Amino acid sequence: QVHLVESGGGLVQPGGSLRLSCAASGNVFSIYGMGWYRLIPDDQRELVATITWKGVIEYGDSVKGRFTISGDAAENTVYLQMDSLRPEDTAVYQCNADVYGMDSGYWGPGTQVTVSS
Repeated sequence: QVHLVESGGGLVQPGGSLRLSCAASGNVFSIYGMGWYRLIPDDQRELVATITWKGVIEYGDSVKGRFTISGDAAENTVYLQMDSLRPEDTAVYQCNADVYGMDSGYWGPGTQVTVSS
């Protein structure tokens, strides 16, 4: 089992910034990457950003140039620096841990990000 704890969400004005953190615990030896997704209609998740411990990074098109993902394999922690936030970025952001032997990995409970003036 892998447990994920997110922090850093909150209310911010358009154009502002937030920094999300997610720390993994449990069977962390099975983790090969981590990332962030946000909830969209029909109970689906939209890719925000992912990073593997080998340094491969992927961003969703809507956040490219505004968000930056980073990770620390030794600490089993991933970060998401969110700049130039827009109202349409408002969502529940969930942390994901990619695990060997699983298709979907593990998910955190999510943290609310609200961008509003």
